[in-house]
Amino acid sequence: MGKFTFDNINSMYFDVLKEIGNIGAGNATTAIAQMLNLTINMSVPNVELKAVEDLGSAICPEEETIVGIFLEVKQDVTGSMMFLMRLDSAHYLVDRLMGGMAAGEEGEEFSEMELSAMKEIGNIIAGSYLSAISSMTNLTIAPSVPYISVDMAAAILSVPAIQFGQFGDNALMIETKFGDDVMIDGYFILLPDEDSYDKILGSLGISF
Repeated sequence: MGKFTFDNINSMYFDVLKEIGNIGAGNATTAIAQMLNLTINMSVPNVELKAVEDLGSAICPEEETIVGIFLEVKQDVTGSMMFLMRLDSAHYLVDRLMGGMAAGEEGEEFSEMELSAMKEIGNIIAGSYLSAISSMTNLTIAPSVPYISVDMAAAILSVPAIQFGQFGDNALMIETKFGDDVMIDGYFILLPDEDSYDKILGSLGISF
């Protein structure tokens, strides 16, 4: 069992985790820009240590429907990862990816083709984010095939709440804003197990 817990985190560990989050989010945003052939502006990601019970309302009201892309993390680092978007951002990204051919509008259900397109966006985002962490740490990190869910925020965010509840009372959430004429809000929640946090920080020369 690892020695890392979010309950005992200090400012140095948080700064390191924040920098990992910044680089990962930047890498993922660059990948989206290349995929959509866009010049994308990006704000500095906001990295917060959130109480597990507050995750459900951290993005929007708990009853609001959002899009969640969930995948498992394997090899040297194990755990899971989520990328979350509100519906307006998800519809916009899918429409750009499909060249303006997306049928749905905000408030409407996504077609199977649109859900497939969002999975591809999730693949690109997750792969790029984890690749950045892998390059920083020299650890081998691989994502699984992503799962997608369109549901109320409270339901989607119960997944990390349950998982992190085993390890402590807090979790890291990374908010990033990117876009061209329309800014997209995206939220990363990376959920390595305790041993994996030890490996990530240990690879950077930080020990407990």
